[in-house]
Amino acid sequence: MAGKGTLGNRGLSALFDDNETNVEVKIPDAQTNEVDITLIDRNPNQPRQTFDEDSLNEMAESIKTYGVLQPLLLVPKLDGRYLIVAGERRFRASSRAGLRTVPAIIKDLDDEQIQEISLIENLHREDLNAIEAAFGMRELIKTHGLKQEDIAVKIGKSRPYVTNTLRLLQLPDEIIELVKTGQLDAGHARALIPIDDLQYQSLLAKQIVENKLSVREVEERVRLYFTRKANKGGPRDKKDMSIELKNMVSEMKTIFQTKVKLLGNEQKGRITIDYFSADDLERIYALMQLLKYGNRL
Repeated sequence: MAGKGTLGNRGLSALFDDNETNVEVKIPDAQTNEVDITLIDRNPNQPRQTFDEDSLNEMAESIKTYGVLQPLLLVPKLDGRYLIVAGERRFRASSRAGLRTVPAIIKDLDDEQIQEISLIENLHREDLNAIEAAFGMRELIKTHGLKQEDIAVKIGKSRPYVTNTLRLLQLPDEIIELVKTGQLDAGHARALIPIDDLQYQSLLAKQIVENKLSVREVEERVRLYFTRKANKGGPRDKKDMSIELKNMVSEMKTIFQTKVKLLGNEQKGRITIDYFSADDLERIYALMQLLKYGNRL
């Protein structure tokens, strides 16, 4: 296999100058070959797992008119086939455009280089999914023993960027899925990480999606959460709460779509319903009116 400098710094950078459009890019000292598209395999370990259908269709139309102006980067396999290292979008769009061959640069690269280049290519795209980036970074750590500092240098990002991206994987699966599908952005997701109450964490994530909360609004709700948690005598002791009371509080949280706290037992206590803005309060009041008057409203 070739060493780490196989492509050269200028050639590697050029591979990522065009990731969204079909624009011709000249790669110094790189020989381009026409490769049968049926001999090319997708990389199952490539960081990006989701592709925008409209964007692919637009690229396919461009390829029908102008051809593939930027070559793919492939590595040869032992069975005579090729594995995509960079350019999967171009490969998919070329297939849609009905091409039989595509231009490609063929290089011998080891597994670590393949993973690094695939991650770098995707990180150079502005719409990169933060969770997919985090999975790619984690794979470099687990499989190749890289440290966060190493990854930061290789992908041209800061160490805090790498750390904060990896922290997203601490979130529950349901919130990770919201980020993967684009319903939550990375800023919202990072704001949720410190919350140690999984039920409230999930509830707040749903509120972000439904109410289109800003990152600043989410950070304020998280701050209030920890302020209330720090208060002495706060509603954290639920050892005297019966199953029936717990179920009742859970149903109230579902109905009001906010945090509901109960301090006490069946005989005596206090119920607190949180709101975080005037709109939130108006929404809760409207629900109470609906419960009170039913169909008479």
